[in-house]
Order: sequence, then C-alpha cells, then structure tokens
Amino acid sequence: MELHDLLRSLRVWDPEVTALPPFDPESAPAEPLPLFASWFADAVAAGQTEPHTMSLATSDEEGRPDVRTVMLHGADASGWSFATHAGSTKGRQLAARPFAALGFYWPVLGRQVRVRGPVTAAASTDSQADLHARSTGALAAALTGRQSEVLGSLDELARVSAEAWARAQREPDVPVPTWTLYRLLPQEVEFFQGEQQRRHVRLNYRRSDGGWARELLWP
Repeated sequence: MELHDLLRSLRVWDPEVTALPPFDPESAPAEPLPLFASWFADAVAAGQTEPHTMSLATSDEEGRPDVRTVMLHGADASGWSFATHAGSTKGRQLAARPFAALGFYWPVLGRQVRVRGPVTAAASTDSQADLHARSTGALAAALTGRQSEVLGSLDELARVSAEAWARAQREPDVPVPTWTLYRLLPQEVEFFQGEQQRRHVRLNYRRSDGGWARELLWP
C-alpha cells in the first residue's frame, strides 16, 4: 500500500477502540502541576506505553528548531526535568538558547500536555545524583558518552559500550562530569483533551506575577 493510501486508512480515536474520558476545565486546579500529576497517573493506569517519554524541542544558535524524544526525570516546583550530556546537540543548543518546549502525548486517553519555558542546568551534585538513581544501563550509556558525534561503525559502538557496561557494574557510583540535569520552569502549560466529535477541550495555564492565569483555547 502506498504511503498516501496508508495514511488515509488510519483512524484517530476510533470509538470502538478508544474511550476518551471527559474533562471539565472548571474543576481543574489553580496550578498546572497537580493536574499534570493526575493526568500522568491516569495514563499509567490506562496502560499507556512509556508515558514518561516526551518530545523536547530546542533551537540552535541561528534559531532553527530541533526536536527529539527524551525521558521525563521529574516534575516539581523547580520545573520539569530531563538530562543529557552538556556537549550533546541539545546540550549545546540549550547553552546557546536556554528555552525549550516539551510535548506529551497519551493516545490511549486522547490527551496531550504542552510545556514551554526557560531552562537551567542543575548543580553537578544534583545531576550526578539523578544519574546514579537510574539503572546500570543508563549509567553505561552515560559513560559511553560522545553523544551526537559521528560514529565510525557499529563494531566501535559495541566495543565502547561493552567497556562502559563493565565499568558501570564495577563502579556504580562513578561520576560522569558531562551528565547534566536540566530543569524547564514552565511559563505556559496547555492540557488538551481530545473529543470524538472534534470538540476538543484545551485549557491553557499562563504564569503571571500573581500566580497562574487560566484560559480556554479554541480547538
């Protein structure tokens, strides 16, 4: 089947497959973080695969956008957090333009969450604590390093990765100085609830001097 025909054959939120929950914005909390935590828990309970994955959008020095999928490491009053090597493409972009956007999509519930705001790098102690709280595989990947550099061959990757795995198992507390925890402090957070008749509910939170302002958006 051609790509065009394949695309036209797909359906979004088929009522025979997906039961979309209602969302009453009038009952939403005054701040976005409690609603995010509730929606995240709903996604986990609904069986959403890897609900902690999110799109991270940054821009380079010339303002050209870039995007990739990363893992959410936490969300609290200090911001939504993720991590990478400071010398990676996204690390360099954040150093040049410390502003980013996050996008979560949980299709099992027809929900999206969009977050935008400035990004800061956490202290080295926090970054290392974050790394060492994760799995051996995560530490091995961090030790492998050289993220976004040109790779000579898959054999080279296998060799370096095997050495990193051995070290991670041998030295579970070994520091990785370039590993950096980043925190995005939200200025805007939008919650999108899909609806089968396309009457989608969009609730947007905007940070203001007095706290958070809430507004509905046209779908």
